[in-house]
Amino acid sequence: MQKLKVGIPKGSLENATIDLFKKSGWKISISSRNYFPDIDDETLSCILIRAQEMSRYVEDGTLDLGLTGKDWIKENDSDIVVVQDLIYSKVSRKPAHWVLAVMDNSPIRKLEDLQGKKIATELVNFTKDYFAEKNIDVDVEFSWGATEAKVVEGLADAIVEVTETGSTIKAHGLRIIQDLMETNTQLIANKKAWEDSWKKEKIEQISLLLKGALKADGMVGLKMNVPKEKLDEVIKLLPSLTAPTIANLYQQDWFSIETVISEFTVRELIPKLRKSGVEGIIEYSLNKVI
Repeated sequence: MQKLKVGIPKGSLENATIDLFKKSGWKISISSRNYFPDIDDETLSCILIRAQEMSRYVEDGTLDLGLTGKDWIKENDSDIVVVQDLIYSKVSRKPAHWVLAVMDNSPIRKLEDLQGKKIATELVNFTKDYFAEKNIDVDVEFSWGATEAKVVEGLADAIVEVTETGSTIKAHGLRIIQDLMETNTQLIANKKAWEDSWKKEKIEQISLLLKGALKADGMVGLKMNVPKEKLDEVIKLLPSLTAPTIANLYQQDWFSIETVISEFTVRELIPKLRKSGVEGIIEYSLNKVI
């Protein structure tokens, strides 16, 4: 039996990835000491890999498919197929940014002020290339973590670090002086796997359902019964993914309406619907919107 080898990012993306696959239709089970999670699909096998290394293993064929950040693909200069963007941050659902930051009281105000200075970062290759393109000579050293502390303790003049809101950087008394790169999670495939007809079809199936699960996140279904004379008024109140579905109720001058809307609008919408004469309102969660 053919199998597709899938890399699951270990670390900060791990739980979000498992939740996303669950909504997409696959249950992944991970034990605390096992790097080979179980998945309820006999055509898939999973391996836990750090996001920083994922693109290298996808490129060399150890994995057929994986999830990692655009930043690590650039850092590793990996020659892979980007199948789909997957933005599923639990905080903001927006791309993250790699930024250049210094102490708030630092005299450094622009990139050129870093000439001959030391920068600490986990994203070493990208940072070196970025400053080389601008003809600014800097000393870039790898940071094993707690990167913000390096500049606070005077171990580096600046850091390049990833952030979603910038709040953590500011909380450490740092100041952002340049946004270097926007990044988000991507579904990536090995080039040879992408050329294999069976593997490509399986990859496209996974991509389709992951995309559907992402689209459904933050959306809910809404069903309701509306009297005929109020139908036009109620339709105008409904924000909808597409046109709402409307059907006659049997032997009554009432209609059944079903629609998909943002969950954040429901709390404001339902009282307005009730005032317009709507009855039997049902709100339900969605796993996928295809």
